[in-house]
Amino acid sequence: MGAFFEAFSVDVLKLGFQVINFLILLYLLNRFMFKPIMARLDERGEKISKGLEDAEAAARDRELARAEREAAVSEARKEANEMIARANKIAEDTRNEILSEARTEAEKVSTRAREEIVAEKDRAMAEIRGQVAELALAAAGKLIRHEMDDKAQRRLVEEFLAEVKPGPTSKSARS
Repeated sequence: MGAFFEAFSVDVLKLGFQVINFLILLYLLNRFMFKPIMARLDERGEKISKGLEDAEAAARDRELARAEREAAVSEARKEANEMIARANKIAEDTRNEILSEARTEAEKVSTRAREEIVAEKDRAMAEIRGQVAELALAAAGKLIRHEMDDKAQRRLVEEFLAEVKPGPTSKSARS
């Protein structure tokens, strides 16, 4: 091997020092440069992996919160629909009650009006009978040309009223 070193003009002593210097440099670089850099790279890798885990946890939390929010919105809609349905039922019941009361009141008013019409018609008929009786007496008096006594007048009025008494009235007369 000595011929190899002599062929290339290599000084073995210098080569030994260079190898020792290189090993010392390698040791110093490893101790003061590569280890801190590797430690920082490892630390940074851990931070990145922790950040990724935190991001995944945050994504899961967001998904859970979204699901809870959707469930709450769905529940709120359901409750709102139930409240609307109850309000509609109450409104319908109230409407039906008011309509029923209005119909009852209208029937009462209609019945009262019919009764008043019948009473007014009876009063008018009685008044007309009285006027007709007076006119008949006056006409009879003119025909006979003499005055009648009270007894004869009463008999004639009673006979006339018996003939004029109304029979059953028709429906068109009542309406």
